[in-house]
Amino acid sequence: MPINIPKKMPAREILEVEKIFVMDEERAIAQDIRPLNILILNLMPEKQKTEVQLLRLLGNTPLQVNVSFLHMATHQSKTVSKSHLDQFYTTFSEVKNQYFDGMIITGAPIEHLPFHEVTYWEELKEILEWTKTRVTSTMHICWGAQAALFYHYGIDKYDLPEKCSGVFQHQISDPKIKLVRGFDDLFFAPHSRNTSVSEDEIIQHPDLLLLSNGEAGPFMIISKDEKNIMLTGHLEYDTTTLEEEYERDLNKGIDIQPPENYFPNDDNTRKPLNTWRSHSHLLFSNWLNYYVYQETPYEWK
Repeated sequence: MPINIPKKMPAREILEVEKIFVMDEERAIAQDIRPLNILILNLMPEKQKTEVQLLRLLGNTPLQVNVSFLHMATHQSKTVSKSHLDQFYTTFSEVKNQYFDGMIITGAPIEHLPFHEVTYWEELKEILEWTKTRVTSTMHICWGAQAALFYHYGIDKYDLPEKCSGVFQHQISDPKIKLVRGFDDLFFAPHSRNTSVSEDEIIQHPDLLLLSNGEAGPFMIISKDEKNIMLTGHLEYDTTTLEEEYERDLNKGIDIQPPENYFPNDDNTRKPLNTWRSHSHLLFSNWLNYYVYQETPYEWK
């Protein structure tokens, strides 16, 4: 089944080349089914790359998905054109009276800041509170996961001695949980962050379940009411994303090690291999099926 996105969105051409099933509004109206409405709060600086990454995964299920993109009204992006935001994005004030079947809140490269120093923290708090009653299930990624853990559950992040960057092995604590149905007992996922969260605090919290951890610490956390899913890594990343981030940091003069377990034989002159793609698709398919489609009301009251 397809994802429904605007006809002129740049991501559309890339997805069609990859044979991802996309449709525009005119064709979607003719479909006599109830599509899922997914809202994506895209906090990443390179928004168009993140759009493609997430749409690729949302478009690989048997469900028709309408996708809307949200940006922060209280923050002016320096890395994407205003025309792109005006054409393809909306703001919270324009959607806050609506209901959404699912929502994704991405990461953001602002981990060095305490939450209260983030320019759009007050707006994000309002959105996080709104998801409690207006969204069936919310997936939070990297910094978005840390923000959710802090706001909803009082678990703060802490600084790492050096950046966690690479592809790390993880294990599942309970394979019967629907989110990881079909996962291997051990699997790989990319991480790229300067902060982490306490495994002990997560385990001890009465409302949370640590579903997956490994070499990079806690990875998948799910609330016991299944409303919130927090991922501290980036299963949505492309094969080359960590390489691009590494080169970007080097060009900024940052003293940083190459991503771990990423380049073959740790040789950064060789092309990296993607060892997480199948689990990326499986994760998003499970989320859409078990936590969104099967849980959301057919008609919101």
